[in-house]
Amino acid sequence: MPEIARTRPAEDTDERGTLTGLLDFLRATVELKLAGLTEEQAFARPVQPSALTPGGIVKHLTGVERFWFAIDFAGLDVEWPWSEEDPHGCFPIDPGDTVDGLLAAYRAECARSREIVAGASFDDQARSEGMTFTLRYAVAHLIEETARHLGHLDLLRESTDGQAGE
Repeated sequence: MPEIARTRPAEDTDERGTLTGLLDFLRATVELKLAGLTEEQAFARPVQPSALTPGGIVKHLTGVERFWFAIDFAGLDVEWPWSEEDPHGCFPIDPGDTVDGLLAAYRAECARSREIVAGASFDDQARSEGMTFTLRYAVAHLIEETARHLGHLDLLRESTDGQAGE
């Protein structure tokens, strides 16, 4: 099997470079998901327990919105979305979390993100220290991140109650 090159695209380039770079990154990721699998493994239908939950994914996406737009791009002084024990937001559900609460938090964070995006140019660069990406890159990255996790949500929902998503 040929080696699969998977390179993150430049974070401060034009639309063509950003979008084609992210697409090529995702295309290589598709290949990597099958790399090294036998025919039996690639065509099996494994149903293994996972730590992923639909609620945990929404909670994670809420943190991702805040991290990329409010904290890193806009440089706002807002609460860090994840704990020291879980610095990357690995989908934990905490006591007291509810579906309504998680969705309300997600909607509110998306609304703040929309305001930040509406008030800036795609050519504007992130304001947080050490960040070099443009708003264009952040928007494209959130498309990638959200799409990836929607795939997880599709599988989890189908496994939970049989509903297959669009």
